Amino acid sequence: MTTRSLSIKHLSLSYEQRLERRSIETIEGVVIHATELPDLAMAREYGERIHYAESRTGNSGHFYIDRDGTIEQWVNLGRIAHHVAGHNARTIGIELVNLGRYPDWLASDHQQWQEAATESQIEALVKLLEHLQDELPNLDWIAGHDQLDTRRVSASDDPALTVRRKLDPGPDFPWQRVTRACGLSRLNV
Repeated sequence: MTTRSLSIKHLSLSYEQRLERRSIETIEGVVIHATELPDLAMAREYGERIHYAESRTGNSGHFYIDRDGTIEQWVNLGRIAHHVAGHNARTIGIELVNLGRYPDWLASDHQQWQEAATESQIEALVKLLEHLQDELPNLDWIAGHDQLDTRRVSASDDPALTVRRKLDPGPDFPWQRVTRACGLSRLNV
């Protein structure tokens, strides 16, 4: 695999050094997310928010891919980012900037995905996945956030209804194209 044309901007989160350490040998999978926010700047704002008082850390992925294919790394691979409950210790989180269901994520009448990933994002994602396979000796599978977090929650507009908490990376994500290009197996759950 060649990754010569891959450019990654390293922009560590302010709390990165407080995230738990791990050996890269423990990383087995990649989880694909969508920010469900308008742009990368707002994603960064959300990523910097502290959600866990004890560790003084927040929720974020390791990598963010903007609509134009720009890749930013916010968390070192040797640190555990909080991106998918129950699977963080052994995975890498990759976020695609995407509106998703923004701004009414959990409203029962607003569950349609608003945009597909861009061609530039998919091309950058494939290159990043190839790069990660070169860096991580035990990387084996790929999954969507929606596969690993299937919880339903009360709808924000009608508590009598429930909606899926997570739908990312979205219904139009090109799984077959991505897995064929990078060689990772799609996780069956």
